[in-house]
Amino acid sequence: MAELMDSARKLGWVLLNCTVRFLFMFINNFVAIPSYCLYLILLQPLRIWDSPTFWHIEGIMFNWMLAMVSSWGWVAGYTVTEWGDDVRPFSEDEAMVIVNHQSTGDVCTLMMCLQDKGTVVRKMMWLMDHVFKYTNFGLVSLIHGDFFIKQGKTHRDKQLIYLKDHLDRYYQSRDRKWIVLFPEGGFLRKRRETSQAFAKKNSLPHLTHVTLPRLGATQVILRTLGAQQENGSVSSESGPPSQSGYKRKGLQWVVDVTIAYPQARPMDIQTWIFGYRPPTVTHVHYRVYPIKEVPVDTAPLTDWLYQRFVEKEDLLTHFYATGSFPPAKGQKEMPSRAMTLDPVWLCFIQSLAFASGYMWYRVLQYAYCWVF
Repeated sequence: MAELMDSARKLGWVLLNCTVRFLFMFINNFVAIPSYCLYLILLQPLRIWDSPTFWHIEGIMFNWMLAMVSSWGWVAGYTVTEWGDDVRPFSEDEAMVIVNHQSTGDVCTLMMCLQDKGTVVRKMMWLMDHVFKYTNFGLVSLIHGDFFIKQGKTHRDKQLIYLKDHLDRYYQSRDRKWIVLFPEGGFLRKRRETSQAFAKKNSLPHLTHVTLPRLGATQVILRTLGAQQENGSVSSESGPPSQSGYKRKGLQWVVDVTIAYPQARPMDIQTWIFGYRPPTVTHVHYRVYPIKEVPVDTAPLTDWLYQRFVEKEDLLTHFYATGSFPPAKGQKEMPSRAMTLDPVWLCFIQSLAFASGYMWYRVLQYAYCWVF
């Protein structure tokens, strides 16, 4: 009987915690997202008069929005340990980020672990599945200039044309620096079987923890954002000036990110919202490649990209067996570092969101009374 009562108390606590967290998240979104939109509507004259300043301000607010999402996981004890290369020295350079994709929690994890990487978050562009456009955060991403891509063979060619046009129109004019994509084109659990069948048919490596990546979006990004091409690779030489007036260097790096969850149990967005899983440490491994090492022609780029995901497979296999990533060549062990967020800063951002929501409510209430 005592055990039954203890289990009932634990279940009751979990349900209460989930309910409180969901209500907070709902109210948080209800005040923060409209406030973000209304601030930008108010600043539209600045967009016409001084576009770079407008997008600078928008980027700061976008960073705050992502910090709010990060805080949901942080409060629940969902933290990140980082391994491999330190990417902070490259935060002001242009870079393409390729990430393995296991669940919706991958995006939340990136939102968290990139918070302390200088101006990366406010100057980044995301490539996401078009379904994300219809979520609560979709409007924010749409305004920010992220690209929503439709999957499937019937859409693939048109989507790559749309992607190039999107990059030409928005990447430079909004002073973007990092662009994030998931080359696998879908979640691991959905693509693993077809990927393994394709690999077997074409004598390619058999992968379990990742799938074979797709080439299209990666190639478009390299060809569009690279300064110029030399011997089939993207050059690191300076490119033409951007619309904001500075001399573009073009892409300088490819940041290869591998996300590993304990016991290979991915986190999803529902876990971040409700917080029903015990505190969990997600592990993120970085490896940085100079852009001049990356080919852009189809065949060599395919080989290069496949090799990156074979390396991811090896990294994840080692991690799931030992709980850590293997050391790089010439090293005896792989150093790790805990990624931290400032709780005072997170509280300030949340307080600002609620204060803004109240302010806009009073402004709109006054406007309504004045008109009617």
